Amino acid sequence: MTSRLLSRCGHWVVVIAAALLFAGCATLPDEAPRPPTKAIAVSADTALGKIALGSQPDPDLSGFRLMPGGDFAFDTRLQLARRAQRTLDVQYYQIENDETGRYLLRTLRDAAQRGVRVRLLMDDLYTSGEDELLLGLAATPNVELRLFNPFPAGRGSLLKRFTASLFDFSRVNRRMHNKLFIADGAMAVAGGRNIGNQYFRRTTGPNFIDLDTFVTGALIPRLGVLFDQYWNSPHVRPIGAVVHTDLPREELQRRFDAATGPDTTPPPPRPAPNDLLGYSPVADDLDAGKLGLIWTTAEAYADSPDRVIGKTASYGGVPLLDVDSVRYNVVEQMRRARSEVTLVSPYLIPGASGLEVMREIRGRNVKISVVTNSLAATDEPLVHTAYRRYRADMLALGAELHELSSARTRRSVRLGLFGTSVGRLHAKSAVIDQRILFVGSMNFDPRSEIHNTEIGLFIRSPEMAQQTLKLLDVLKQQGAYRLRFAEGADAGATGSRRIEWVSEEGGKTTVLHEEPDSGFWDRTMLELLAPLTPESLL
Repeated sequence: MTSRLLSRCGHWVVVIAAALLFAGCATLPDEAPRPPTKAIAVSADTALGKIALGSQPDPDLSGFRLMPGGDFAFDTRLQLARRAQRTLDVQYYQIENDETGRYLLRTLRDAAQRGVRVRLLMDDLYTSGEDELLLGLAATPNVELRLFNPFPAGRGSLLKRFTASLFDFSRVNRRMHNKLFIADGAMAVAGGRNIGNQYFRRTTGPNFIDLDTFVTGALIPRLGVLFDQYWNSPHVRPIGAVVHTDLPREELQRRFDAATGPDTTPPPPRPAPNDLLGYSPVADDLDAGKLGLIWTTAEAYADSPDRVIGKTASYGGVPLLDVDSVRYNVVEQMRRARSEVTLVSPYLIPGASGLEVMREIRGRNVKISVVTNSLAATDEPLVHTAYRRYRADMLALGAELHELSSARTRRSVRLGLFGTSVGRLHAKSAVIDQRILFVGSMNFDPRSEIHNTEIGLFIRSPEMAQQTLKLLDVLKQQGAYRLRFAEGADAGATGSRRIEWVSEEGGKTTVLHEEPDSGFWDRTMLELLAPLTPESLL
């Protein structure tokens, strides 16, 4: 843990120092004229469209299926890509250069070779070292690959990118955090997962506990509009306008084929027969020609891509053009709650405004339950330094706090959420009054509120809300600690609000008085870094 914390902190210290010493002033290439393209409407002329239309009981309803298991979530994306006949619209914050990322890119390439129009939109933050791979995909006919808010120079590493863009930091600090996958205007996958081994339980190291949903029906046209809003935005560039190469198209294609071939990119294992909710893989329904889903009403929202130039939402007064802000709509749903709010956020920094919202709804005796990562479970230790500032305040308001335990998740392999390795929370969701479910990409932190763009679905379904709460109950009982004030602590006195971590296992209650599963140096480093951590940048 200490080495991980030092590595992350040291990395950013080096980035900042180098940027100050060697700062350049790289600028984006001018936007070349390009005709806008649009998502297609669902059609019975495609296999997916025929199944979607034939399964929909009412044209005003959307069909959903939660996918808590990584194997099911990845297989669903692959099935949609393999069965698509007209278009694939794919939007991600991060596609890692590992077996999972390369396999998906190859599957998109294969679809394009069948004549499918592939529009791939990636945020440019984590594409360091992937330029040749992505150029190889873009060299395929029918593929267009665009980068959102790209770095114009220093393509080889994150350090070089920020060094070259120091005087443009306000822009490059704003990222597209959306995750969306649409096939033939008929079916989609949305939720919290990026594309990489750790998001789909394919690594022996820590795996993320995450949540996606399969979508079809009335909401798909709205998702297509949200994708087009980004795709046709002035803040994107074709990869060829940003990354330059002397390699001919044929050589790029050959290298892509080698990089994504079976020797380096083995296929993923078949998903299990059933997941935690008892569902079989979506592929079984597609083979049968009928989707067994939960049909209900829903809405989808995404932040404007203009957030990259500073247009943001706030609790106090949302700009007219930003009423589609995901954060704004999550908070509005929380404010309308009558009985309870359950919030899941791996990176939790409520800030003064978030605390005020909690105080407001607690004032109406609305129950609040929050699930986030512990210090040992998080992959972002610096975020934890800011979260700790609000922990006692949330408890004092009467909120229930649960922190995921890296040790307990490792022992609770029967949960099936994270395989046999350490689990880290990455799901972003909320349940309002046991009847409205939010699933999306938004964390409850300043970065999602101010800097990043997000996407989120609000699903009006008591059944899906109960499914999510059931998953969370298992997680709380078998993989998390419940926080409370120590006996004799004064909830109103900041200096004496000592916190305890409580777990129940095998009929035994364990009470810890320090950050669970962490060492002395981990906690000491956090104490030293906490005053130096700018909350607005986390």
